[in-house]
Amino acid sequence: MRTKKVWVLAAILGAFVSVNVQAQGCSDAGFCTINSFKPNSSADSVADGHHQLKVGAFYGQADNAIAVYGTYLEYNRQLSNRWGIDAKLTSLAQNGNGISVFGVSDIFLNAHYKASDKVTFTVGTKIPLSAANKTNNNLPLPMDYQASLGTVDLIVGMGYTIKKWQLVAAIQQPLTQNSNQFLASAYPANHPLRQFQSTNQFQRSADVLLRVSYPVQLQPKLKLTPSLLPIFHLANDRFVNEMDVEQTIVGSQGLTLNGNLYLDYDLSPKSALQLNVGLPFVVRDARPDGLTRSFVANLEYRIRF
Repeated sequence: MRTKKVWVLAAILGAFVSVNVQAQGCSDAGFCTINSFKPNSSADSVADGHHQLKVGAFYGQADNAIAVYGTYLEYNRQLSNRWGIDAKLTSLAQNGNGISVFGVSDIFLNAHYKASDKVTFTVGTKIPLSAANKTNNNLPLPMDYQASLGTVDLIVGMGYTIKKWQLVAAIQQPLTQNSNQFLASAYPANHPLRQFQSTNQFQRSADVLLRVSYPVQLQPKLKLTPSLLPIFHLANDRFVNEMDVEQTIVGSQGLTLNGNLYLDYDLSPKSALQLNVGLPFVVRDARPDGLTRSFVANLEYRIRF
């Protein structure tokens, strides 16, 4: 059994070492980081306290020479042995091509139900705090510079544990669309944004994810969890062009395969630090929503009480 654990860890770590970090594709609309969808979820840790508070910050490299910085504040409440609720507030800043923007992003509200020791169900929503209609010099900005997708989303998922393997399947379905009005043709021919994908009256499709993870206890206080995260964008996105004609963004449908490494260190019985690093392995041809990350690193502090 010990040999098997080492083999699994070595295989996934090898994939991280060999991946080309200049690849583009990590594309999370929000549900990848929901508490009950993450590896080693503490949503059912009643013995350690009914309340949990998380504070986190991340840095990433996006498409088109854009750097992204984000923060979040999250509260988890365990109501009983089976029921729990989560609330999360996020913000995002982008910097690149002479443009710097910042804004609050979304509120995530979720409820999760532990049907058994192996099965957990989650249902929730993402509520935008921005309509994705930010401008610069009175010109609409592309989705790459928006703090939020600007959509109200329904999120539904299920987690399953078999031995130490942790499996999650979920869908994030937009219920509304945003108010973005970006047309690349509105910018001068030599402007960097002229090369961006137009997203005027953007119509974004749903995402489905499957997460597979396996925790490895390195030391009593230190845990390493490799995770594979396929995300499938169910249909091509659409926009309205300069002639007021709706067009399909060919290549925006399809698979993104991401890898994550989670490193958890227990500061005390009730508090911990987590470092999470993510990279894409397989990418979609077109990613108009501005969520692309070639690399992202997240540091989180959590405390239960």
